[in-house]
Amino acid sequence: MEQEDYEKEQINWSYIEFVDNQDVLDLIEKKPGGIIALLDEACMFPKSTHETFAQKMYQTFAKNKRFIKPKLSRTNFTISHYAGEVTYMADLFLDKNKDYVVAEHQDLLTASECPFVAGLFPALPEESSKSSKFSSIGSRFKLQLQSLMETLSSTEPHYIRCVKPNSVLKPFIFENVNIIQQLRCGGVLEAIRISCAGYPTRRTFYEFLLRFGVLAPEVLERNSDDKAACQMILEKMGLKGYQLGKTKVFLRAGQMAELDARRTEVLGNAARTLQRQIRTYIARKDFVLLRKAAIQLQSCWRAISACNLYEQLRREAAALKIQKNFRYHTARLSYLTLQNSAIIVQAGMRAMTARSEFRFRKQTKAAIKIQAHVRCHREYSYYRRLQKAAIVTQCGWRRRVARKELRNLKMAARETGALKEAKDKLEKKVEELTWRLQLERRLRTELEDTKAQEITKLQEALRSMQIQVEDANARVIQEREASRKAIEEAPPVIKETPVVIQDTAKIDALTAEVESLKVSLLSEKQASEEAKKASADAETRNMDLAKKLQEAEGKVDQLQDSAQRLEEKLSNLESENQVLRQQALTMSPTGKSISARPRTTIIQRTPENGSILNGETKPAHDKALVVSNPKEPESEEKPQKSLNEKQQENQDLLIKCISEDLGFSGGKPVAACVIYKSLLHWRSFEVERTSVFDRIIQTIASSIEAPENNDVLAYWLCNASTLLMLLQHTLKANGAASLTPQRRRSSSASLFGRMSQGLRASPQSAGLSFLNNRMLGRVDDLRQVEAKYPALLFKQQLTAFLEKMYGMIRDNLKKEISPLLGLCIQAPRTSRASLVKGRQQASAVAQQALIAHWQSIVKSLNNYLNMMKANYVPAFLVRKVFSQIFSFINVQLFNSLLLRRECCSFSNGEYVKSGLAELEQWCCYATEEYVGSSWDELKHIRQAVGFLVIHQKPKKTLNEISNELCPVLSIQQLYRISTMYWDDKYGTHSVSSDVISSMRVLMTEDSNNSVSSSFLLDDDSSIPFSVDDLSKSMQQVDVADVEPPPLIRENSGFVFLHQRSDL
Repeated sequence: MEQEDYEKEQINWSYIEFVDNQDVLDLIEKKPGGIIALLDEACMFPKSTHETFAQKMYQTFAKNKRFIKPKLSRTNFTISHYAGEVTYMADLFLDKNKDYVVAEHQDLLTASECPFVAGLFPALPEESSKSSKFSSIGSRFKLQLQSLMETLSSTEPHYIRCVKPNSVLKPFIFENVNIIQQLRCGGVLEAIRISCAGYPTRRTFYEFLLRFGVLAPEVLERNSDDKAACQMILEKMGLKGYQLGKTKVFLRAGQMAELDARRTEVLGNAARTLQRQIRTYIARKDFVLLRKAAIQLQSCWRAISACNLYEQLRREAAALKIQKNFRYHTARLSYLTLQNSAIIVQAGMRAMTARSEFRFRKQTKAAIKIQAHVRCHREYSYYRRLQKAAIVTQCGWRRRVARKELRNLKMAARETGALKEAKDKLEKKVEELTWRLQLERRLRTELEDTKAQEITKLQEALRSMQIQVEDANARVIQEREASRKAIEEAPPVIKETPVVIQDTAKIDALTAEVESLKVSLLSEKQASEEAKKASADAETRNMDLAKKLQEAEGKVDQLQDSAQRLEEKLSNLESENQVLRQQALTMSPTGKSISARPRTTIIQRTPENGSILNGETKPAHDKALVVSNPKEPESEEKPQKSLNEKQQENQDLLIKCISEDLGFSGGKPVAACVIYKSLLHWRSFEVERTSVFDRIIQTIASSIEAPENNDVLAYWLCNASTLLMLLQHTLKANGAASLTPQRRRSSSASLFGRMSQGLRASPQSAGLSFLNNRMLGRVDDLRQVEAKYPALLFKQQLTAFLEKMYGMIRDNLKKEISPLLGLCIQAPRTSRASLVKGRQQASAVAQQALIAHWQSIVKSLNNYLNMMKANYVPAFLVRKVFSQIFSFINVQLFNSLLLRRECCSFSNGEYVKSGLAELEQWCCYATEEYVGSSWDELKHIRQAVGFLVIHQKPKKTLNEISNELCPVLSIQQLYRISTMYWDDKYGTHSVSSDVISSMRVLMTEDSNNSVSSSFLLDDDSSIPFSVDDLSKSMQQVDVADVEPPPLIRENSGFVFLHQRSDL
């Protein structure tokens, strides 16, 4: 890596040879063909032996130059390491790799009273003890090694090599050959040779000037470039042996320490100056305090005198107030006594009159109720007999269909585990591809910037060379004309004079100059051609990266679609499984004997099926009922058919009406009110077979097919929430229907949709609803309705569509602001002039450019808020949307801050803090009605940014940081921010080493207590509310004031809408 850096920077160096041990590492631990992977695979099979494991290695690594098969052994193998060849015996590899310990033995040794034995066998966590996943010594060793590498990469490690001085393990014996061999095998000599031959310390020009610019401030004040400034600083310090590359400074060993020592000296002088000024300030402050103390003593003495006078005056005023209140109390008691007497007399007279009126009304109402019950009993007894006969047949048929579907569902439920595993794998792959996509986008942007700069430089150089060539040609032409005029004007006698020789020499000189200019022009043309070739190569690489980027985006979209389909399929299977089990439990136990009876004789007499109130059947009574009326008139079918056709026409007109945008009336959705009033009037909630619910659901599904049309989604979200609230207050479940889950994802294509499709498609349902209208009276008088299964299924389907539309609006807003969040986490890089001159007042244009991305996010939030306000979406749903969006912003910004070191700086903290101020201002503008507690969702990023921008971090203790500054952040997150922090503005340090050590101790305790060590946040994409929460948060809607739409206003089948609107 160092030599690649030397080549990239083009410094004067010679190539250093070194030994690469990567092929040995790949042979041992590479997946899936490494030795450790083969050993784990052999341990998973119970019939594997050490001989089969050895034969498997011989076959796999037969062509590997690092792997050697011994000639006289069938289980041994040799690996050629960097230090030499080592022979391994695989006889006990499988037993040692399994490391199986009996659980009872583990518990016994863990409970030992000897602390040494108990420490050798610590108690296993519950998660690892319950998991059935295979764990071997090799896999655990790789995990521990990976954890060690992550720790080393996040810190600055310093290594200490331990050398054994002799082989007899005795003091004062030093074996030179053995020690040299240990140093050579351990790579110490090779590392020393490479470090001495190269430049161990290297810094970019920007970092070098940022750290050591204080040694020569006069250099930074000039307008020279970074490289020249670094050269001047090094020359001023008198250093030798360094190298300057294109973007970095390369220093020999010890030179960085010398520069740090001089920098410390300069900073120490500055600190002494600050201390002198502070001591002056403290002395003056003490003097001012003494003077204020004298003045305060004088004022206290005067105040005591004034207090004594005030106490005397207050006692006199209190005596007057006591006298006034006593007189007021006496007068009020007499008045209240008189008032109570008058009220008692009036109440007695009014009660006597009210009792007489109530007695008369009670007698009248009782007479009317007796008449109504007699008539109702006569009609209801006939209807009840028909209803029981129909239910007996339906129960037998449904039992048979349910058993068949139960068998199919049991087979489908077995695939649930495989679907979950596939879903997890796809989610991991989507995250990996998303990370790669972001990396390729960043590389592409950097490549385009570099390419544009190179093209600009080459064009400027070519333009300057063309100007020089044109000037040279013009001078040559002028000289030729001047020489030609001189020859023509001169007389013939003078042609052989020395003047002619001088003119000829001058022409030769000009000709030679022209030739030299032509040669330089050719060289410049060659340089321009090479630059064009380099530009073309850069363009081809750019195109390749663009193609790869498009392919990665396509793969991400495909994986997201497949994951979404798997989630939907899994949710449907789970909901169908639950509903089918509950429906099977609520089946009638006598369904088998009832289903054996002929169906045709009962269906001819049944206009519509009902419900069994007591869960019992009477076969003898039903049979007598069927035989008692064998001669039913055939003329009843025609009125029934006409009623069904009329009801079907009304349903078609309703579906056609709601498929259009009906808008709002007084802030209430017209479509939801019309649907509710129509269904309530037709008694659709009280029947067990009807197709109007499926048609309404299909209309809503076809309207929201375009997920990008947020206006349509918001319109139907308002209608669905209003209709669901009305159903929640109206429907009352009873019997088996009340056992269905409250929030169940279902659709018309679900299991119960297919089961009840044939039953609900009967055209007789419309006739029954019309008859129910005639029997039960006006729909306006109903408060709560005994809902049947289709109504409850419609409510659950409507709930599923409400959650789907809510999720689509939320996800569209997330997709819109996601690209902007990647630009909002890191501030633009400041120029070097700002480092010298300090903080200056930026212009309005510069400030606008810095917060442009944040303003774009605020603009998107404002657009969605206005869109949902225009469609009268309930404020409860709006608050939930913005609460989840702010949580998403918090997760994205906080995770990016923890994963990128360049973001954990002081200037970047100020940049993010200014952006969060924009969001806070928007929350105040949007009011708490629509935003709620969304601002509290940003608590992680707010506390992290606050920690970055505070001063005097080394003076803060761990208790102050974790309890006062950042109470929400965990120890792992605080440790990550503290170790990655760097101040690019003032050069301050992070927290003290004692605080870091305390954090490490707490992290170790958390890891021992099985606390999760993940420091990243997870985005919650679930639905954060239920139907009860929505119905409780919404105000009651008065559907009587809603005007019917023009399409059904003049239709005679919807007269009840006018009646309701006139009340």
